[in-house]
Amino acid sequence: MNYILSDGIHREDLFPFTFTRPVSEIRVGILTISEKWEKWLNVSVSHQTEAYLSEKFPMTVATENTVINSSYLPNQSLIDAIQNLKMGEALIGDDGYIAYVTENPETGLEESAYTAVPFDGEVLTIKNTWDIFSKNGEALQSDFDILTQGRESQPISRTNQVLNPENIFIEEGASVEFSILNASTGPIYIGKNALVMEGCKIRGGFALCESAIVKMGAKIYGAVTAGPGCKLGGEVNNAVLFANSNKGHDGFLGNSVLGEWCNIGADTNTSNLKNNYAPVRLWNYKTEGFAKTGLQFCGLMMGDHSKCGINVMFNTGTVVGVSANIFGSGFPRNFIPSFSWGGASGFTAFKTNKAFEVAEAMMKRRNMEFNNTEAKILEHVFELTQKWRNF
Repeated sequence: MNYILSDGIHREDLFPFTFTRPVSEIRVGILTISEKWEKWLNVSVSHQTEAYLSEKFPMTVATENTVINSSYLPNQSLIDAIQNLKMGEALIGDDGYIAYVTENPETGLEESAYTAVPFDGEVLTIKNTWDIFSKNGEALQSDFDILTQGRESQPISRTNQVLNPENIFIEEGASVEFSILNASTGPIYIGKNALVMEGCKIRGGFALCESAIVKMGAKIYGAVTAGPGCKLGGEVNNAVLFANSNKGHDGFLGNSVLGEWCNIGADTNTSNLKNNYAPVRLWNYKTEGFAKTGLQFCGLMMGDHSKCGINVMFNTGTVVGVSANIFGSGFPRNFIPSFSWGGASGFTAFKTNKAFEVAEAMMKRRNMEFNNTEAKILEHVFELTQKWRNF
C-alpha cells in the first residue's frame, strides 16, 4: 500500500507554520507527524500539499493509495481501522474524513463516491496552532513509547541527580552531566549526539532531539520539545521548537511554538498569561480575526526564519509570521505579519533579498544550504502575505 499524508481542511488554521511546510511536517512530541506515521506503518510516506511546496515535499502515486488526513496522529486503533479500508472506502470521524483508499489521489475526496466507514476511537488531532503545545505532553509520551520499545538507554552518568530513571532514555552519543533529571511527571528523551550542559534542571516530559543543546543552568518544565539542532537556555515551559531554532539565553518562553530557523534574543520574555486571567485569543489567518483558544495560558507562535533582538517583550497570545525581524523596547503588536521589520514603534516591509541573506547566513552556520527551492517557497509566502503588511 502507498500512503500519502494530505493537508486536509485545517492547513490555514495552522498558519504561520504551514506557510512553509505541509501539515504532516509539524513537529509535536518527539517526531514530526510524517515521522510518526512512518514509525507506525513501517513504510515511507509522501505528501499531498500546495503546489508551491510540492517540489520540496513531493507526492508519490501508485495504483492503490491510502490518503490520510495529517491532522490526525496515529495510534493502534486508528492504524488498524486504516489498514482495514478497501478501495472506495473512506474512514470518517466527527470532523470529516480521516483516510480513504483511491486509485487517483489527485482528484481529492468526493464523499458521495465513497462508502463511509465510521471511526469513533480516541485519537490526538492537531487542528489549531495552540494544539501543538497544549497536546505536546500526550504526543511526547506516545513517541517515547514507540521509539524506546525493546531498546536499552545509554547509561545515565552518576554525576546527575535523577528521579524515575526508568522513564529516561539517552541515545548514542548524547551527553548529560551534573544536571537534575526529574522524569516523575513525564518521560525525558535525549536524542543522538544531543548535549545537556552542566547545572540544568529538567522536568519531564522533555524531548531533546538529535544534536540539540540545553545551555548551562537552564530550567526546563514539561512538556517541552527541542527539535534537531535547537538550542535552549533560560526558562522554558510547555513549548515546542521544530528544528534548528535558538532560545539559548536567559528569559522566559512558555506555552509557545517556534518553527525552524528562529532566533530569540537574550533576555527576551514571552507573556503566557493575561493580567485579568481571561482566556487568550490568537490571530487566525483564515478568519482574519482573533480566535478563541479556550486556554488561559498561551504565549508566542513564531513562523520559520523569524528573529527577535535582545530584551524584546511579547504580549500574551502573539502570532509572528515567516521571516519577521522584531527589535526595540516596548510591546510590539500581537499579530506581526510575515516579512515585517521593526517593533513597538512600527514596522516596515522586510524585503526578500535581505531576508534571504539572513536565512543563508543562519543556515550556513549549521552547514546547511539555503537553496533555490527554499527561496521560491519564501518568495511565494511573501506574495501570499502581502495583504497583511499594511504599513
